[in-house]
Amino acid sequence: MRVFDIMIRDVTAVTKDETVGNVLKIMSSQLLSGIPVVSEDMHVIGFASESDIIKAVVPSYFSLLQSTSFIPDMNQFLRNAVLIKDKPISEYMTHPPVVVNENAMLVHVADIMIRHNTKAIPVVDDQGRLVGIVNRTNILKAAMEGAL
Repeated sequence: MRVFDIMIRDVTAVTKDETVGNVLKIMSSQLLSGIPVVSEDMHVIGFASESDIIKAVVPSYFSLLQSTSFIPDMNQFLRNAVLIKDKPISEYMTHPPVVVNENAMLVHVADIMIRHNTKAIPVVDDQGRLVGIVNRTNILKAAMEGAL
């Protein structure tokens, strides 16, 4: 089975000039953990994830945040969050983005997700334009249906 068969086609994307605050509002309202960043002609130029933004707010603490024994200084967290909210997402997005072609095999995409520790990957056509997104749930569902 190929990515084309399972990808989400109705994709929200932002441009590189969108503010971090607005990107977070969009991600929150649509329950997204990440969002593609595109050029005006819909070429994927980056990917902004919640992890990218957390790293921007508390860069030295990111690895410690994954530990249940670590509680960050919330005052510092809040101060830093306010400092970056009006900055463009291009300053914090992952670039270059990890993308897959719509014709890629699912087993290949699953391997990429594991190696890059990512929850979602933008899907592009042969010209590199955004046509969808594939996430871990899509892959798991296909695997459970025996389609991987």
